[in-house]
Amino acid sequence: MTTSSRTRVSLGLLAAALALALGFGLLSGPGASGEGASGAARPCTKAELAELRAAGDNFVGRCLLPGRDWTGLERVEAAADQGEVDRSANVRQIARVPLKGAFAAEDAFGTDLAFQGRYAFGGNYQGFAVYDVRRPSKPRRVAQVVCPGGQNDVSVHRNLLVLSVDSSRSDDSCRSEAQSASIKSSWEGIRVFDISNPRKPRYVAAVETDCGSHTHTLAPAKNGKSVFVYVSSYGPASDLPDCKPPHDRISVVKVPVRKPERARVVAKPKLFPDGGNPGSGVPLLGVSETSGCHDITAYPAKDLAAGACMGDGILLDIKQRARPRVIHRVTDDANFAFWHSATFNNRGTKVVFTDELGGGSLPTCNPLTGPTRGADGIYDIVNRKLVFRSYFKIPRTQGATENCVAHNGSLIPVKGRDVMVQAWYQGGFSVFDFTDSTKPTEIAHFDRGAISETEMTLGGAWSTYWYNGRIYSNDITRGLEVFRLDDPRTRSALKVRMRGLNAQSQARYRG
Repeated sequence: MTTSSRTRVSLGLLAAALALALGFGLLSGPGASGEGASGAARPCTKAELAELRAAGDNFVGRCLLPGRDWTGLERVEAAADQGEVDRSANVRQIARVPLKGAFAAEDAFGTDLAFQGRYAFGGNYQGFAVYDVRRPSKPRRVAQVVCPGGQNDVSVHRNLLVLSVDSSRSDDSCRSEAQSASIKSSWEGIRVFDISNPRKPRYVAAVETDCGSHTHTLAPAKNGKSVFVYVSSYGPASDLPDCKPPHDRISVVKVPVRKPERARVVAKPKLFPDGGNPGSGVPLLGVSETSGCHDITAYPAKDLAAGACMGDGILLDIKQRARPRVIHRVTDDANFAFWHSATFNNRGTKVVFTDELGGGSLPTCNPLTGPTRGADGIYDIVNRKLVFRSYFKIPRTQGATENCVAHNGSLIPVKGRDVMVQAWYQGGFSVFDFTDSTKPTEIAHFDRGAISETEMTLGGAWSTYWYNGRIYSNDITRGLEVFRLDDPRTRSALKVRMRGLNAQSQARYRG
């Protein structure tokens, strides 16, 4: 999401933008196709049972297993999902762990995901949860840490977990309360937890950073003794003592792996000495002024990083971890409103940038918005410069009440191909092949119908990533969901096993 505690537009402007976007959506027809909309939950056929046994899964998503206690919420959701899902034949849901407790509150949204070994870590505006995903078809929540502070984007490195806090708090503790950023004593930045025992995370450090931490990126030191955290934030204002303009830089935090309590800011490199893109001055739908970065994706093995910085896309040299240096910069004022995130291909020769048109809160997946706005921009890296090749956007029209735009995704480690899975909020998720940078092609999708047919409701897939043979999605309101992709074009990826995954800190895989 783009909107932070400092950058929310006025309710009047937001209402106007919503009305405009909803008007666009109303012209564009219904959302999901509703395949099997009249069908009720039914028992699995013999063929489906055989398929489940072979795959080791226990929920096919479109039928019920004999002998399983399908009661209460499970039964209701199974029946509802069957009527509302538009999915390609090669994708099926195999599991779900709903939000619970404080994480199911009205203002508690699921955010980013990270993985280490048998565990998945899911961010939430109220803290983070730990899931045991050793058996992907039966994930189990084994810990839930309540520690409020949006967005609580999460990354893991060895025994450390890092959370981003971009909502001004009364202090750095997990008992803090919301407090205006105009008060000098207010705190926002990163929190660090020891996850030596993932079932009992321990809070060990906090570092305050300018304008907080909307997202962050890990870049381990080459000697392995420390991990550098690139902190992305934005939204300065003259009345904010810790976030004054111009905010043309990021913060670099050094965290000693064995002594994380000594974490501290070691650099504040300026990325936009000329001030960056001045923007168009139109909230949500226009080109954003560059006043910081939304997200940076590092590829440590290549000593490269790609920055999605509001009005600009940048390529960085990170050979000196504490001194990232911009080596090329691009803009796209005709089609990109808000440069949101980035993904390298495995060879480090391409970058997929996303445009979060509307800040993740508007319906932008419709014919009137078009195929090149709120989309991905695919760039080749040629002589250390970004060269535009094409756009990719999901081909399905979403309804007027569905927030939908390009969001977080990751590579699928397909041998010899460039394939990515990506979240689109209420547009579900999409799997696409961009081996030919000029002709990206969708090869799979999963798309539920609208949460509400009558009013705009925030929801859908925030982060959707591939990890060790399965697709995991952290849904804003539904919790952790797991999917199986069965397609000959991606089958080689099933053989790849990773020790962990931080989508914003890409690891190189063999293939």
